[in-house]
Amino acid sequence: MASSQRNQSSEHCIPQEEDLWTSPDIAVLQLLCSLYQDKKLIKLVPILFRKFQNKKSITKWEMQNNIEPRHRRDFSPLFKAICECMCLAFGIDMWEVDPTRKKYVLMPILGLTYNGILGDDLQSISKINLLVVILIVIFWKGNRISEVDLREFLRRREMLPERKRFVIGDPWEFIKKDLVQLQYLEYRQVPHSDPAQYEFLWGPRTHAETSKMKVLEHLAKVNSRDPRSYTHLYAEALREEQEAAHSCAMGQ
Repeated sequence: MASSQRNQSSEHCIPQEEDLWTSPDIAVLQLLCSLYQDKKLIKLVPILFRKFQNKKSITKWEMQNNIEPRHRRDFSPLFKAICECMCLAFGIDMWEVDPTRKKYVLMPILGLTYNGILGDDLQSISKINLLVVILIVIFWKGNRISEVDLREFLRRREMLPERKRFVIGDPWEFIKKDLVQLQYLEYRQVPHSDPAQYEFLWGPRTHAETSKMKVLEHLAKVNSRDPRSYTHLYAEALREEQEAAHSCAMGQ
């Protein structure tokens, strides 16, 4: 009975309009990986992540000095691409804090700190992008994804034309070992499964750092949609926010 109730609850949360494997929303999310590998941005993205990691600001002058000289004169389109890259691929926004000096700080839209993942290499940056995608997919699938489905998801990801841009040595080890140890993901046996099957859920750290509404708003922004157009996901995210507000009010 408990298993049946859990399955019914999960099914209620899954978007009925589109399947995970054929959804254009998920396809767009995956293809963003190529954005940060743009040759014009390749040297700048790791610098921005170091600034984010150390909670330091960066000026437009600094950014211009870290790109090829031929791109410096017409910097506006490139700056727009940089902002888009950080926002859509990684959930990090660039806020102008000093208009006179053109100084910016990098703020986590999703609330994720990425502590334990961040590094100076592109592999670390690819891992962050993969984490964002997996968290969205888990929510999309009804707050859990089976190990079988996640393996298939990775297989299809590796078949994309941009697969060479996913510079992660062993993505499965990163997911099952690192992300679980960092508590971004929870890996557990599916209740009452015989033979045993396993699934991934959001871990306690993900729940502490972000929310379903933030994740949904990010997915909607990537696909230029209204979050409310994801009917089932929006209802669940709104319910979580209302429950959190109620708990906060009771705690006071």
